[in-house]
Amino acid sequence: MKKTIRRIHAWLSIPSGLIITLICFSGAAIVFEEEIMQWCFPSRYYVEEAKGSPLPLDRLMETVNEQLPDTLQVASVHLPADPEKTYRMSFAGQGRMWSMFVDPYSGQIKEIYHAEGNFFTFMRRLHRWLLTGFRPGGGFPVGKVIVGVATLLFVFILTAGIILWCIKRKKSGRKYGWRIKRQSGRKRFLYDLHVVGGMYVSLVLLVLALTGLTWSFDWYRTGFYRLFGAELSARSSAGQHGDRGERGRKEQADFALWQQVAGQLAAQHPGYKALLIQDGKASVYTQAAGNVRASDNYTFDPQTGVITGASRYADQDKAGKLRGWIYSVHTGSWGGWFTRIITCLASLWGASLPLTGYYLWWKRSRRRADRQCAGHRHSHL
Repeated sequence: MKKTIRRIHAWLSIPSGLIITLICFSGAAIVFEEEIMQWCFPSRYYVEEAKGSPLPLDRLMETVNEQLPDTLQVASVHLPADPEKTYRMSFAGQGRMWSMFVDPYSGQIKEIYHAEGNFFTFMRRLHRWLLTGFRPGGGFPVGKVIVGVATLLFVFILTAGIILWCIKRKKSGRKYGWRIKRQSGRKRFLYDLHVVGGMYVSLVLLVLALTGLTWSFDWYRTGFYRLFGAELSARSSAGQHGDRGERGRKEQADFALWQQVAGQLAAQHPGYKALLIQDGKASVYTQAAGNVRASDNYTFDPQTGVITGASRYADQDKAGKLRGWIYSVHTGSWGGWFTRIITCLASLWGASLPLTGYYLWWKRSRRRADRQCAGHRHSHL
């Protein structure tokens, strides 16, 4: 049984190892994307001086529109609760890649930013599609399928590795433990990095792989949701505000009404993280424990500003809540800095496992070949 499991572990790892390394490394790279971007470009994300109260949206947009060409229209405004942060706006018809950062106290446009070519955009595309691109309108998603298959194989590889470690532990007792020996030669050191180090991160990597597969295969996503007692509807597969201003509008929005809605929702949700306002829709991102995508979503009349509907997080169905939890667990953000650090380190170590595994496999194959050559020489003698 042990020999069979070892062969499964090796045969699955050899063809998929390099892809698993790319997936794990790119995943680790984007864990702290927001913090790194804010640290590298503070003038984009923070105001120079938070003095007084932010301008009302109607006055703010008058100042902003004076700095914009007539061809650009603001489609949504993201208002953080932190008074030292800038507002982030999207443009109608320009897609998700464009963002405009505005000082809410002066109306000064800090930067119009396009994420194309950004390091983290590159890493995200590598992580999800192996740089082949996302094809929402049709066509075979080659990269997405390759990532999904490699991740599925990774689940079996990790499971086989855990079983092999348990068998070895049972036979050797305390002699086979949790120590990585650094003074017993390079081969032993790399062996311990692969086996013992792999055990340290295996459970975290399994969780990341099992949650990540929900973005790869419809059949898996449906089964995963049912496992947790949730039925996945067509609406649950898309984001609550997936358009975020990607469709153009013929008329300029009434930003005075947007300010009215924002003020009303802010008063109803003390301690909120951020508000997202667009024509006829609004979201309040709350501080729900664990789920970083928890939000209360509203609709309002764009002519009067009267709120016409509400979908609160507490009242959402299981599928809606589970979708946010899957993202939070997969990115490691559910427990704050601690779980994100664990996720980043585990992913980096996961990226090294195929590389150390290839080395051990090469050394074992070379040793086996040397033995066969020695046997042939002995038989000739």
